[in-house]
Amino acid sequence: MACLGVFVAYLPVTTVAVSLPAIQSALHASTAQLSWVQDAFVLPMAAFILTAGVFGDVHGRKKVFQAGLLFSAAGAAVALSAQSVQVLWIGQALAGLGAATLLPTTLALISHAVPDQRERGKFIGLWATALMAALAVGPLLAGVILDHASWRWIYLISVPVPLLALGVAARLLPDSRAPHGRKLDWPGQLTATLAITALVYGVIEGGAGSFTDVKVMVALFTAVVGGVAFVLAELRSESPMLDLTLFRSPAFTATTLVAMITFLALIGFFFLLSLYFGLVQQLDTLQAALRLLMVTAAAIVVGQPVGRLMHRVTPRVLITGGLLVISAALFSLTGVDADTSFASIAWRLALLGLGIGTVLTPMTATAVASVPYQQAGMAAAGNNAFRQVGGALGPAVLGALLTTKALDTLPGHLTDAGVTGATQRSIVSTADAGGLGAVARMNLGADTGRALGALGDSFLDGMRLCLVVAGALTLLAALVCVLLLRRPRQESGDTAAPVAGANTAAAAAGSPTARVVAAVDPAPNR
Repeated sequence: MACLGVFVAYLPVTTVAVSLPAIQSALHASTAQLSWVQDAFVLPMAAFILTAGVFGDVHGRKKVFQAGLLFSAAGAAVALSAQSVQVLWIGQALAGLGAATLLPTTLALISHAVPDQRERGKFIGLWATALMAALAVGPLLAGVILDHASWRWIYLISVPVPLLALGVAARLLPDSRAPHGRKLDWPGQLTATLAITALVYGVIEGGAGSFTDVKVMVALFTAVVGGVAFVLAELRSESPMLDLTLFRSPAFTATTLVAMITFLALIGFFFLLSLYFGLVQQLDTLQAALRLLMVTAAAIVVGQPVGRLMHRVTPRVLITGGLLVISAALFSLTGVDADTSFASIAWRLALLGLGIGTVLTPMTATAVASVPYQQAGMAAAGNNAFRQVGGALGPAVLGALLTTKALDTLPGHLTDAGVTGATQRSIVSTADAGGLGAVARMNLGADTGRALGALGDSFLDGMRLCLVVAGALTLLAALVCVLLLRRPRQESGDTAAPVAGANTAAAAAGSPTARVVAAVDPAPNR
């Protein structure tokens, strides 16, 4: 059940990512609106994953697991019937809330069902395989569907599967909880949600328009106020959602910053890559899916050896090395253009996957091992929450950079292509109002081919800038790792604190292999 739950949670991630060009074309969405399609899913994950773990501890993990399945099915049903991008946002948000609810409960259910640490590791390995399978299957599934039907049908499988799992769970899944004085931290939850949402909104809208717009400035100011209020709320709370004393550990601080920075760069990159395949290379969804599979497959392949290397090589070396590989891959991708072949781009994407697979497992394990075992669960959940914040900011930040750079260079490329006068002014105004995708839908007669070529060149200018920024961010993350990360203090003991069981489930979320979590989550059967 846990494997099926995490499969349901992560299936929309890459299924939707590879379908963005089709969604943009069908719904006439701007780049900023497409950013919200991605972020509407990621934001609830970032905002509610900590609280969802507490809900499971207090009210029972079976109930929270079932609620997550219901939210996932409801979100898919709404998206399946969407006739506008706004309705699609609602569906994505419901599905994201379901994912936030499922992630902290699935591994906690495994911990409850399999108390033996070594035996539990095997099941967590299966859990991680199910997660990566969802990321790998999603693009292929979307590609096959979009070859024969509308983009909406990519959500079809996400309706019956969670409902079927819900029925099985109701009959067969045992319940567990670990209250032990834990309470819901509503002030922390509300202020965290306000800060994260306002920040992402401000970045997206500022990139689409201007950062001097009143609504953008208000949003960014609200994000700052919300962040300060969250810190004050957590300092005063008797049962904080995130204990800020965790940041006294340099290793925890380092891995949290690395997680946020790295996922900002990577999730933003995947957002751009899907648009590149559709808008510039004019690939269908299945062809784009096969290219994205190179990243996932490489991460899966390297995940197993890295898990074994952690006993011999320090996390500092593994994480820094992986980040350098990611940065090298991102910088190498600046050399692609509209005519880059599959073979030429495949090795770059495989290199990126190797770097990702090298980073994620030791990054999560170090975050958990760097604090006293009583706080291991909260450390794991906090690391994952900041990871999702970075993931939410990725499409927002890089999407804004892409739009700004592409619109700046579009007139020059149109002039070089021989598109001038009223036609050029019409194209530029359309791009300003509706984004680059709106230009691709224009019927310009004899100028259509030249305009699309100029559009592709402008997109590539924006994408190259974003790749340089993403590569620089991963280099910054590597520097943080070198400066702050030290060998974590190993905790001993056979029993974890009461809070460690449920929230440690979040430790492996997003990671290609999670067996190490079993070693730091010795929660007894409850």
